[in-house]
Amino acid sequence: MKIVKLEDFHADGGWDTYSFLKITTDEGITGWSEFNESRRKGMAALIHGLGAALIGEDPCAIARIDAALYARSRSTAGGLTSHAIAAIENACLDIRGKALGVPVYELLGGAVRERMPVYWSRCGVLRARCAELFDGKVIDRPAVRTLDDLKSAAREARERGFKALKTNVLLFDAKGGRQFAPGMVGAGIGHPELNLGDDILDALVAQLAALREGAGKGVRLLLDLNFNYKPEGLRRIAKAVEPFDLMWLEMDLFEPKALSLIRQSTTTPIGSLETILGRRNLKPYLENYAVDVAIIDAQWNGLLEATRMAVMADAYEVNVASHNFNGPLANIMSAHFCAAIPNFRIMEFDADEVPWKAKLLTKPYVIENGEFLLPTGPGRGTAVNEAIIRAHPAKV
Repeated sequence: MKIVKLEDFHADGGWDTYSFLKITTDEGITGWSEFNESRRKGMAALIHGLGAALIGEDPCAIARIDAALYARSRSTAGGLTSHAIAAIENACLDIRGKALGVPVYELLGGAVRERMPVYWSRCGVLRARCAELFDGKVIDRPAVRTLDDLKSAAREARERGFKALKTNVLLFDAKGGRQFAPGMVGAGIGHPELNLGDDILDALVAQLAALREGAGKGVRLLLDLNFNYKPEGLRRIAKAVEPFDLMWLEMDLFEPKALSLIRQSTTTPIGSLETILGRRNLKPYLENYAVDVAIIDAQWNGLLEATRMAVMADAYEVNVASHNFNGPLANIMSAHFCAAIPNFRIMEFDADEVPWKAKLLTKPYVIENGEFLLPTGPGRGTAVNEAIIRAHPAKV
């Protein structure tokens, strides 16, 4: 079997664009993976640049492909290069599974579990940030413009069977709600100093109180701070949120020792590392005991490397949660990863979706009572529906 073609496809995801890679072989077997072009401009071109050298190669020789791609990108390792290699290898895993007639998780050692608990990611956040798409305009769910609206979203999460939900910092005024992310947007109040003001801290505590009231005691809360504060502010937040008994407080820092000191300063569990790519970059965080939960992205690292990272975390008695706020195939890829690793914590899932998101797959995923059901069948157990992509092309 040989690789004969690589193609990229892009579909409208409402607030995002869903991007897919399709690898075709001379035997007619195709492999699919998902990547992100809208937030990582140039990804498709980089994938085709790296993939050109694989035309005529055996897609099932994944270890050889992995070694070759890493060698060719050694001087520019990490970042977009790692994401592009992951997209290629994830598609090749799909091909290998189909060729052998087994699911991808069997190539990772077999499934430890068939049902993965999920948490509702960005609960209320997308409804505030993209309010113009809600209230039945595109998505038949209520927009979030006030703390009371946020409370209702948390109540909905409980009623739909979710046992946990995650939020980001939201600020509300007469115009509605907006996400506060100075370290990610790179503009506005708070950038570039990333100091934590008392007003932001008070608003954050009020936000968590609203979510707790709406969700009730049976639903765990998570808070994601991303790269938006320095360690001083992160320590203050960690102390302030202790009464909410969070499943974890999530934050991103590129200094392992600073993250470790924050973890030591609070009784709140710390989750991090979603942006850390590969075992070499993961190692210093584990050696410094910087996290309670290691968050690993199977789309960004590739399922093989993500599994190796999970095994490394297990050696340090650290459990792994999947990072996944992308499109429909990324949910499936994440599920295969979560099913195969022994040290699994919980799976991330965006419950707010455009109506056609699940239809982009030939066999849509299933969420049942707050759990993601592991797909069955060769490869990923599903493929991308090109007709639905054509019906919902990406916005320019």
